[in-house]
Formats: sequence, C-alpha cells, structure tokens
Amino acid sequence: MTDNTNHQSAPVPVGDVVSGQVPVPITVWPVPAPRKGDTMSNQLGVRLVHNLTHPGELIIDLADGPQLARAVIAASRRSHLNAVRQTGWGREPARLIVTGWPVDGMTPVEFFGRCRDALLPGGCVAVLLNHDVTASVDVIIAAKTAGLAYLQHIVAADQPPRRRQETLLDIHTDVLILRNSGAGNGGRR
Repeated sequence: MTDNTNHQSAPVPVGDVVSGQVPVPITVWPVPAPRKGDTMSNQLGVRLVHNLTHPGELIIDLADGPQLARAVIAASRRSHLNAVRQTGWGREPARLIVTGWPVDGMTPVEFFGRCRDALLPGGCVAVLLNHDVTASVDVIIAAKTAGLAYLQHIVAADQPPRRRQETLLDIHTDVLILRNSGAGNGGRR
C-alpha cells in the first residue's frame, strides 16, 4: 500500500528554470582549468572566440591573462585586448565582451549597462565565474536588469562526459553567455 501522508511540495526550481520561460541550454566544454591568477585556459579562450565571433569582428577583452589575446590573434579577430582597462572601451561596437567576475569600480547593473551599450545588436557578454551554484544567479539578475538576455550556460570541465556512463564532472568554470537582444546604442555612450 502507498503511504499518502507525506504532503510536501516539490522543491522550487532554481537556476535555469524560470516560470513561463524556455530553459536556458547548458553545454559542457571539456577544457583544462585556468592557471592560478588567470581567468581562463587557452582552450577556453579559443572556444569562446570561435563560437561567438566571425573573422574581423571586435572583441573587448576584460579577462586576466593572455589566453583570449592569443585566441583573438590566431582567429583573425580584432580586439582592444587588455588596454581597455586603462584607456576605456572605445567607441566602436563589439561582437563579444569577455570578463571575469566580479568586476571592480561599478555595480553589476552599471557594468552590464555599459556592456549593453558597447555591444552590437546580437552581440554577447561572456562572464567567467569560478564554479559556484549560487554566484550565477546574481549575475543573471543584474544582466537582465540592465537589458541583457540570458542566452546560454557553459560549464567547463576537465573531463568530457562519457556516453552511456554516469560521469561526475569536475567543473572548474561557469561561463554565462548574455546577449544584447535590443537595438541598444551600438557602442555609443
């Protein structure tokens, strides 16, 4: 006989499931962890550049380390590279902004508003976080408040998942892809 005395509700979904919205896809990228002091590994930089941009498009690099710069040069993209920290983000709209988290000097909503204004319509911000189940929620809320859409969640893990086997992933980095879905300012401030 079934025990019907336990009338607890199911847990409230957290993370990618938002009532009334299509769930955000999660992708696993098997890439090495970044070295200490760096935002990403070389392989993660290459995947971001190749998956989110085309040759000749501008990338704003706000990440720590030379990995994204190497990927930009090898893939024939253009970038302000690390000079943006000292000189500003420039006036030309970018296809991609890559940043570590958290950012210094402004609130998250101000930062994402500036990102939105610096992106082409359809351009993306890739936010790289140390793997933490709760940290991404605050980033997504701030980005949505600033007018960016949550497009994709990428988890970077040392080992790829194996078909037909239960695999425990060693996730080291969460990459949140946020999209400028509006017309925006097209890089104008």
